Amino acid sequence: MEVGNQGRRARSSLSQINVTPFVDVMLVLLIIFMVTAPMLDQGVQVDLPEVEESPGLPAQQEPLVVTMQRDGKIFIGKAEVKTISKLGPVLQQALKGKPDREVFLEADQKVPYGRVVQVMAAVKRAGIEKLGMVTRLPEE
Repeated sequence: MEVGNQGRRARSSLSQINVTPFVDVMLVLLIIFMVTAPMLDQGVQVDLPEVEESPGLPAQQEPLVVTMQRDGKIFIGKAEVKTISKLGPVLQQALKGKPDREVFLEADQKVPYGRVVQVMAAVKRAGIEKLGMVTRLPEE
């Protein structure tokens, strides 16, 4: 009967699962995701002006963003628009079929005011009534 008891002990010790390899794999995957997440494409880099209180963007929809970089380049989303005169037709096509025609303007704080106004006028000429300015809160 002792042989039978030894067989039960062997079975009970084999029924335990070693989770150490699983934890090791999960930690490696966590490190990989933590390293690669900041490298994902974040959009066009712009140094936004700081404002104490600014309205937030609506969270329920993806807004159409027009970006003006310091060097004068204009982007709609991530697509570059070569001239201000082409901005209106591109915006009209991008917003075709959307009931809420709303555009947000991100302009680098070093862009001359006159250039920003030209882009705003081109957006208005495209028939967009809602134009919002994107800013960021000052760092404390």
